[in-house]
Amino acid sequence: MTIQRIVSFLPSATELLYELGVQDILYGVTHECKYPPDAKSKLQIIDSVINSDKLTSKEIDTKTCQLLKDGKDIFVLNEKNLKDANPDLIISQETCEVCAAHTNQVKKAIEILQTKPILHSIDPHNIHEIIHSVTTLGEILEKQVKAKEIVDSLKKRIQHISENPNNKKPKIVAIEWVEPFFTAGHWIPEMIEIAGGVNLISKTGEHSRRLDFEEVSKADPDIIIMMPCGFDVKRTISEYNNILKENKAWNNLKAIKNKKAFAVDANSFFSKPSIRTIEGLEILAKIIQPEKFKDLKVTDESFSLIN
Repeated sequence: MTIQRIVSFLPSATELLYELGVQDILYGVTHECKYPPDAKSKLQIIDSVINSDKLTSKEIDTKTCQLLKDGKDIFVLNEKNLKDANPDLIISQETCEVCAAHTNQVKKAIEILQTKPILHSIDPHNIHEIIHSVTTLGEILEKQVKAKEIVDSLKKRIQHISENPNNKKPKIVAIEWVEPFFTAGHWIPEMIEIAGGVNLISKTGEHSRRLDFEEVSKADPDIIIMMPCGFDVKRTISEYNNILKENKAWNNLKAIKNKKAFAVDANSFFSKPSIRTIEGLEILAKIIQPEKFKDLKVTDESFSLIN
């Protein structure tokens, strides 16, 4: 069957569809599908009931936990736009019910549509699985040649980082949420290790989890990387300044004393299982081994030292 109409419930899938050159048959996306910019012109099928732009980290966490506790959805489906998109392929995920549209929205979509589409779930938990998802989607869309080009390019960039081992591996804690603290799980620990650091607390493939300050204090890392899920550098630094900047216990950590805390653009390069996580790997390499990778080009304002 040749796919002619696609709806993406997953921002990282939307990015990949553009890379594969099939954006002309992409008829529906989510509120989070903002890259590339043209994705914002597509019909919006999924929206969030949480306006994260106007809430603090703590307020977002409280609202999310309450919705989950009450058995209510975090995401809402636009039925009219879904019917207008009339997909024969829906791409979704089951990795995280907080980060993107999940099982409930897929079930509702199937119930609404008269012609039942093919369902494809992308659920990577490490770098290998992210890259494999490119190959798999390329096969579904009969874009194997282009998919191989993308995969080969990504592998070459990873190899460039991994072939430059770090003799002095700093201990690193990556934090995925500010208030409360959450570990950065899934593919992040592996990225840190490839980039030349020793990842503390979390493990590759594991879900992110709530983190006590005592765990951070006991680990006492050389470098702390703040990557709140869905936030860019500016938003991350704003949250940091409001919550942690004047915290005495926090300021007593080795990384903070040595001015080794960084904010990264998590929304673009870390939060999603996207091919752009490979640029996230390059960003980490520049943070962890600044002299060795000083000439490596990354997107402007993709990371910043926190003063």
